[in-house]
Amino acid sequence: MQHLKFSVQLIRWQRAHGRHQLPWQNTIDPYAIWLSEIMLQQTRVITVIPYYLRFLRCYPDVKSLSLASLDEVLALWSGLGYYSRGRNLHKTACLIVSDYHGKFPRKIELIQQLPGIGRSTAAAIVVFAYGKRCAILDGNVKRVLARHFGVEGYPGEKKTEALLWKKAEELLPKNNVKGNIKAYSQALMDLGATICTRTKPKCVVCPIQRECVAFQEHREDKLPIPRPYKPLVIKETVMLMIMRRDEILLERRPPMGIWGGLWCLPEIPTSVNISLYCAQRFGIKIKLLCHIPSIDHAFTHFKLRIYPRSLKVVSQVSAISQSGQKWTSFNGALEMGIPTPVRNLLNSNYSYR
Repeated sequence: MQHLKFSVQLIRWQRAHGRHQLPWQNTIDPYAIWLSEIMLQQTRVITVIPYYLRFLRCYPDVKSLSLASLDEVLALWSGLGYYSRGRNLHKTACLIVSDYHGKFPRKIELIQQLPGIGRSTAAAIVVFAYGKRCAILDGNVKRVLARHFGVEGYPGEKKTEALLWKKAEELLPKNNVKGNIKAYSQALMDLGATICTRTKPKCVVCPIQRECVAFQEHREDKLPIPRPYKPLVIKETVMLMIMRRDEILLERRPPMGIWGGLWCLPEIPTSVNISLYCAQRFGIKIKLLCHIPSIDHAFTHFKLRIYPRSLKVVSQVSAISQSGQKWTSFNGALEMGIPTPVRNLLNSNYSYR
């Protein structure tokens, strides 16, 4: 009975107070829904909206995305972070065209096998595109359920996550009259994003506060249990801003790993002699232009301390050529798929040249 009340209250609240005008709502196109769900992984709605709209303008369907090059996709993705999502997006589009004749699969088991699509993302696609009765459990929903039921433990741990999945399955509306499953699923997302927020939740206007364990026990700020603290390891690297006339040298990063497949400034360890490296690797003699302060860029598990070096080519030492390198204008570089710290350095470098 409590579970029935939970879903009824949420559906009623969503229809009156939930979000209804987000760009990916009011559609049953699985491609558009999939695109939004991938972009929204670990990224705020306000950040995603302009990227989503640009993506749809350039690639309005799965076939157009499959025909694009990975470079073009990553250039559009540049700045959104977690670039494996962009690589998997392109890979999945190609698989759908080659293996499913360009039509998004309808079975959740098949969808979940596609690159970059986990259990919750697959469920969201079949709920909003096909109206199927499936449970979702993204970060916002985990927070709502952990607080509502007083679930102890970090939600990222397998045991805690399994319990939250069990709760999510039990709470599903028993029938799907008038699109109840869509309204209910959207309500959970909306509640976590706008009311049951990570900090300063608006419990006084929450439609399910009376049954919420965290609210009743004044533990809203204690649940869910945060990720166990581990001090971020600091890694260091030197980024070489090598310029000749009005061009700068970029290198493509390996396909896997941090910033996989993106174009980046050449990097070397802090202990390497820059002049010797440039002569041996690129066949150039360089001059240090000026000092640029170091910058920090945080990843999930470590912090990268970047020491930029602004360099000018003064002569060609030898004709060493390397694949995966490109001389390009500053404006041209800014239109390519580049990591955020590189973009920031290129934008600021005009004052250093």
